[in-house]
Amino acid sequence: MGKTLAEIAQQLDAKKKVQLIYAFNGTGKTRLSREFKQWIAAKEEGDDAPSSELADKKMLYYSAFTEDLFYWDNDLGQDAEPKLKIQANSFTKWVLEEQGQDQSITTTFQRYTSEKLTPHFSADFSSVSFSFERGNNQQEPHIKISKGEESNFIWSVFNALLEQVIAELNIAEAADRSTDVFNNLTYVFVDDPVSSLDENHLIELAVNLAGLIKSSQSDLKFIITTHSPLFYNVLFNEFNNKACYMLERFEDGSFALTEKPGDSNKSFSYHLHLLQTIEQAIADSKVERFHFTLLRNLYEKTASFLGYSKWSELLPDNRQLYLNRIIQFTSHSTLSNEAVAQPTPAESATVKLLLDHLKNSHGFWQQQGG
Repeated sequence: MGKTLAEIAQQLDAKKKVQLIYAFNGTGKTRLSREFKQWIAAKEEGDDAPSSELADKKMLYYSAFTEDLFYWDNDLGQDAEPKLKIQANSFTKWVLEEQGQDQSITTTFQRYTSEKLTPHFSADFSSVSFSFERGNNQQEPHIKISKGEESNFIWSVFNALLEQVIAELNIAEAADRSTDVFNNLTYVFVDDPVSSLDENHLIELAVNLAGLIKSSQSDLKFIITTHSPLFYNVLFNEFNNKACYMLERFEDGSFALTEKPGDSNKSFSYHLHLLQTIEQAIADSKVERFHFTLLRNLYEKTASFLGYSKWSELLPDNRQLYLNRIIQFTSHSTLSNEAVAQPTPAESATVKLLLDHLKNSHGFWQQQGG
């Protein structure tokens, strides 16, 4: 029988330094982060501070940071100077005004977007505008950045804050710290910071985040949720002291948080990455010869995962037909002029048929629809 998200939130109040959670989109990982925030808040006694204050808080929460602290002032009357407004709060006041991290934020933001896309903070750090530097002494000022770029910017602010928090808490004696506002901080919950990143930047963000977390010498604990198999897999490989889970939602609205031990995380992530790669090629009508190789690899990995001795046992009933077609397109020819990258429409349809068969016929894939 499944659990409520509130019950699963309590399950996360654990001893591990890092907890990684994979969940398909729409499963409930963001709702879980909110339930966990409420659970931690309920354990606090006599907390009458406003929700925007850091003092006495036990949890730093990336999603709430995104939703609560930033909003667009579009200058609707003139439609001329859109600004991203920053709510007055102790988070940004400390990291921007007291710690002067605006340049660090700009550097991180440009790393994940473009070195020509430049944020400009107002003198009182109450807003930020953006310009695009063309490199020829020309500037496109006052642009409204995309939703993905906005997410990257807010992550860059959070990243700068997290760097400073970890550095402060690494000072063992509380009396020696520059601020006491983080002394009661226990958890950092990062909910899916990878929107709109290509694979190279996604890997870079995962490695940088892992390095930052590994630099933490205090008792601070980290929970990271994601829908990205690649992001999950990079983080899995980066950490030693970790617990790994998959969040599932059932038809009755209940949930399960299943721990995934050891190397099952590697095959799990690789399966999902292959699946997404082939699905994207089908959706874009860009199936090529190498996608047959990926499909065969996916069948082989899934057969091994499910305990079949031969991957061909997973094929549809007319196995020999499909087996011959896949082998034909995954053979290693020594003559480059024999290899044709683009399959025929019928051959591309074979890829879709075999992928659909694998997803629909074996329970390992069924949770993706949740």
